[in-house]
Amino acid sequence: MSIRLRLTLWYVGLLALLLIVFGAALYATVAITSYQEVDRQLLQRANDIQASLATALMLQEDPWEVFRRGGVYLPDADVFATAEIFVQLARIDGSVFNHSANLGNQQLIFPQEQLERARRGEAVLSDFTVNGTRLRAFVSPITTRAGAVVGFIQLAQPMRTVDNTLRGLGTLIVIIIAAGLATATIGGWIIAGNILSPIDRVTLTAQNITRARDLGRRIGTPKTMDEIGRLALTFNEMLARIEELFRVQQRFVADVSHELRSPLTAVRGNLDLLKRGAADDPSERAQMIEAMDSEIARMSRMVSDLLLLARQDAGIPIVKHPLELDTLLLEVYRQAQLTARGVKLVLGPEDQAIINGDRDRLKQVLLNLVDNAIKYTPQGGQVTLGLTKDDTWVQIFVRDTGIGIAEDHIPNLFDRFYRVDKARSRDAGGTGLGLAIAKSVIDAHNGKIQVESKVGQGSTFTVWLPLTETRNAPTVAAPAPTTRLALNEN
Repeated sequence: MSIRLRLTLWYVGLLALLLIVFGAALYATVAITSYQEVDRQLLQRANDIQASLATALMLQEDPWEVFRRGGVYLPDADVFATAEIFVQLARIDGSVFNHSANLGNQQLIFPQEQLERARRGEAVLSDFTVNGTRLRAFVSPITTRAGAVVGFIQLAQPMRTVDNTLRGLGTLIVIIIAAGLATATIGGWIIAGNILSPIDRVTLTAQNITRARDLGRRIGTPKTMDEIGRLALTFNEMLARIEELFRVQQRFVADVSHELRSPLTAVRGNLDLLKRGAADDPSERAQMIEAMDSEIARMSRMVSDLLLLARQDAGIPIVKHPLELDTLLLEVYRQAQLTARGVKLVLGPEDQAIINGDRDRLKQVLLNLVDNAIKYTPQGGQVTLGLTKDDTWVQIFVRDTGIGIAEDHIPNLFDRFYRVDKARSRDAGGTGLGLAIAKSVIDAHNGKIQVESKVGQGSTFTVWLPLTETRNAPTVAAPAPTTRLALNEN
């Protein structure tokens, strides 16, 4: 069942419920009001008749005998009758003493149960049918001044007018409900179609994009940013994200192919030379084998780095344990001293800090940052490691006095396979994945990595890690003369 049909059915169903409730309430109100008006008229006539009999009822004699011999004037029953109201006066035994002319030769025959209740002094309202005509009847006792019941005032009114009115009202309500539901069905179908037409356009555009594989297409967004507009905007943002991811994937595959082609070409070339016996000199042959070993080692590191990034991209959680960062930083400092090669390595402030983290991964990040700083710092330069903290964050920095990084390189610095100096990076044995891995690991620790750099003056890489689990890293303003980029995937 389509959404359009479901919306129409819901709309028509709710409207039907409202119309039925309203119609029933209207019908009940009119019926109750009509019955109350009939009862009021009958009660008023009974009171008028009772008042006209007051003189005779004050005497000590039988009032019917007084009426019979003419001692007291008995008003004609027709005085109180109307075309719709029948009047009948009866003795205590139920025999009729007088009745209105509109009854003709007929009499109103009341059920004995009602007469018994009237004999006990009760006024009784009831409905009964005579010759197929439904009547609203009222029986009121005639009582003397002493309180004795001596007869009955019997009134009746045919309910034809009320029944016809209610029957016509019911028919009208049914016609109105039917017409209203038919109109609502047609109108609801049209309105639902108009409301859902932007979604149909979104669906059609998505299908066309899927068939044509054209991620550059976008969905037109309406001027009014309602729910449909927000849906289209969100879909366009998703398309832009998918397009960017697709470009990144293509670039990544191209980069991997390019990065693997160079060492494979070198290995294959040396193997071909060895096969042809071109390297008869043992020392030359050893150099070829060493070169192949170096290229194979570089490919092995690249594959390991790619595997680590793939695990991070797949969302495989890292294992965190309580970790003393100051002790880890000291280990990194001691290990980096072995490869400093004429660069002065300085251990800066070492605040004591304990976090929950993956020791091996964080050590890999710090070693990579220090190794990069040493590589790009000339002989006689200085690399400084330090650790500070506040109430919620630990700050680890690696500062060098090297060649620095140009401002236009900084936005792409943490991209995979991105190199500022491609030739120098490959000569140094780099894979172009170190900073991408660093950012991935720090993100997995809910932290942030930043870089400040100025060409010719050096660079500072800063890692922020939470002392407690949090998702928002602090924003640190960059000094005026330097360039800083804060990278975070949040």
